[in-house]
Amino acid sequence: MASLVSYLRLLRAGFILVREGVVASLPAEELTGPLLFAHRLAGLIAKRHARKVERTDRLARAVDRLGPSWVKLGQFLATRPDVVGVDIAKDLSGLQDRMATFPEALARAEIEASIGRPIEELFSRFDPPVAAASIAQVHPAEITDADGTRKVAVKVIRPGVRQRFKQDLEVFYLISELQERFIPATRRLRPVEITKTLEQTTRLEMDLRLEAAALSEMAENTKDDPGFRVPRVDWERTGRDVVTMEWIDGIKMSDVEGLRAAGHDLDLLADMLIQSFLRHTLRDGFFHADMHQGNLFVDPAGMVVAVDMGIVGRMGKTERRFLAEILYGFITRDYRRVADVHFEAGYVPARHDPASFAQAIRAIGEPIHGQPAETISMARLLTLLFEVTELFDMQTRPELVMLQKTMVVVEGVARTLNPKFNMWKAAEPVVGSWIRDNLGPKRIAGDLKAGAIAAMRLAERLPDLAVRTERFATELGDMAEHGLRFDEATSDAIGKAEARHTRSGRVALWIIAAALVWIALSIHPIW
Repeated sequence: MASLVSYLRLLRAGFILVREGVVASLPAEELTGPLLFAHRLAGLIAKRHARKVERTDRLARAVDRLGPSWVKLGQFLATRPDVVGVDIAKDLSGLQDRMATFPEALARAEIEASIGRPIEELFSRFDPPVAAASIAQVHPAEITDADGTRKVAVKVIRPGVRQRFKQDLEVFYLISELQERFIPATRRLRPVEITKTLEQTTRLEMDLRLEAAALSEMAENTKDDPGFRVPRVDWERTGRDVVTMEWIDGIKMSDVEGLRAAGHDLDLLADMLIQSFLRHTLRDGFFHADMHQGNLFVDPAGMVVAVDMGIVGRMGKTERRFLAEILYGFITRDYRRVADVHFEAGYVPARHDPASFAQAIRAIGEPIHGQPAETISMARLLTLLFEVTELFDMQTRPELVMLQKTMVVVEGVARTLNPKFNMWKAAEPVVGSWIRDNLGPKRIAGDLKAGAIAAMRLAERLPDLAVRTERFATELGDMAEHGLRFDEATSDAIGKAEARHTRSGRVALWIIAAALVWIALSIHPIW
């Protein structure tokens, strides 16, 4: 029955997207036959006023009607230009995570239930919310203890958001499954896997203890780094539904004139920002994946302070090494090495010709080398690289796409601070040092050490593996002699599941038909 409800929710969502003019605003150049007819029909069904506004505004209005889960979906897809296209991703990135605030009484109740203590014991002052998003809202508050009074930011989960997301997630899975089934060209992008990634990241984001843990981990990683820090977490006042952290009195990086008036060196801030991001990525394999201007402040001491770490990215040591080799190959114009790295990493299927792939890589690299250094964008390079790899059936790598999207955002922030920002000059101290340490003699020593540790762990597990192998061989022999058998409970379960599937399929068809009739009747007055 859940799948039937999902079909109805999908129909409702589709109707809203059509009525708000979103479908009609999508590109139609490559559409033919029934799809082109449906696109034109959507333009006729759209509200009259919706036809006169930009696509970003249409998206904002539609998402506002659909609810917070769809806001999160739009923001997530904005990080996936490989899936929705560069233009649509740009429009989706314009969606503001601004939602109506919920009552302060509900926020107080959520805090008390999560921490298990009265609000009066936790805070000496608790003020109304100053910002609200799809998942949580933020309240200013004060804490008074033996060390004095200090201001904090209290982030509280939105009541009922988990249940709403669970319901809408069923629709997202339905969309991705239908996409894989009926649009074979999209299977390379693995829509179901993308939905799983959305589910995982959003579930993590809805447990505020994990955001607090991310802040704590980042603080440890960057404690000796120049020019960068994150807010301190108050663990005593943090739970699943609330996180309390240091209040940041600083200037947002979006306020360029304010930064200049305060006497900050904008060129230095741009360099510090990109160096910090690359240091987190290459050295730690752990980076803030939502570093837009609204989440970046500059404190009075000139430190870049990053807040809101609900979304983070991770890269393993192997992925970091491949990324460094790819960048280094472009810098040295060793395009065959860049191509070989893609094949060694398994990014491009072995059935393709490395020489042909190297030729495609050269088509990206050579134009870049003809440009002034300050105009060369590392983020743009990675974007072009992903466009080329599509021709060679490269499977989507979520960690690389998240890195590319974050780099685009960070580099864009740096260029607003310094329009002549030289990406390569700013990155060289970090990237060059990492390459020397990890692609030279130190790498060999590190690999030998890691291999020795892995061998020791394998040796420790050998007795257990031997026992399991013997047990498996015995069970396999019994199966070969007597055949595969199900117990009675398993057989009954299979029969009931098959019957339920057939019955629900027939019911689903009738419900879909009835819903279509309802939609047709509801839009009749526009004709």
